[in-house]
Amino acid sequence: MIPLHSKLTGKEEAFEKVRHQLHAFEFTLGGNWEYDHGCYDRYLDEAHKVWLRIPFEVTHGRLDGDTDSTDAVVRIGEPFVLKHLYNEGLDKEAQVNTYGALMNQFQEPVDKDAGVEGKWIEEAKALLSKVESSWR
Repeated sequence: MIPLHSKLTGKEEAFEKVRHQLHAFEFTLGGNWEYDHGCYDRYLDEAHKVWLRIPFEVTHGRLDGDTDSTDAVVRIGEPFVLKHLYNEGLDKEAQVNTYGALMNQFQEPVDKDAGVEGKWIEEAKALLSKVESSWR
């Protein structure tokens, strides 16, 4: 995980504004939230292993997912770049487990905090700069 300095850090805005601004740059909230905090993510590579993440915490109201119909106000945290490495291919040690398959649909990363190459840090900074410049 590589933290990035940003003009957005510490900004307090209505969630719907943050949502609108970040969706314009293909950031997604997905399941990456709770009622009092969350993160917007944007992949940087085609394999979706390197991500620019912008965390936030709810300061007023309550977050109810990726929707405009919320009264939540959020404070943006310090953005960072991270890389997840996954096993490629099939797991030869896997066992059939019907119940587990319902609960564990996705593979855990081999390394949740793999080293991030300089190329991706620069790409993340460039994207973050575009987001900052467009902020209204």
